Amino acid sequence: MTQRRIRVLVAKPGLDGHDRGAKVIAQAFRDAGFEVIYTGLRQTPESIVATAEQEDVDCIAMSMLSGSHLTLMPKVTRLLKEKEMDDILVIGGGVIPGEDIPLLKEAGIAEIFTPGTPTSTCVEYVKNNVTEKA
Repeated sequence: MTQRRIRVLVAKPGLDGHDRGAKVIAQAFRDAGFEVIYTGLRQTPESIVATAEQEDVDCIAMSMLSGSHLTLMPKVTRLLKEKEMDDILVIGGGVIPGEDIPLLKEAGIAEIFTPGTPTSTCVEYVKNNVTEKA
């Protein structure tokens, strides 16, 4: 029996137009054998959740540099909960101040990866924390 590959949605919520980090992590996830869906720039929380539902993803990885992480990331987790999709692992990365990380974790973001984190750390975190879907 073959095991299903981990499906990760890499998303860029908000008005941030810089996607280099998102593309780097998307490639690292692909290199690790994950199936990766990349939303492109300027996504709304609603469009991210809709794509996650359509693609039946195991993980949503959001990349933020715009400073709106305290608004947009928690909105994604709220929408997932409303749709009873809160079994999806949600992680974030980007330029996020350390003092905001506990607030994001309280809002349901499992982990935050800041600049300089090795991509292998992100890959291992997803591998170790994605739950098997029934």
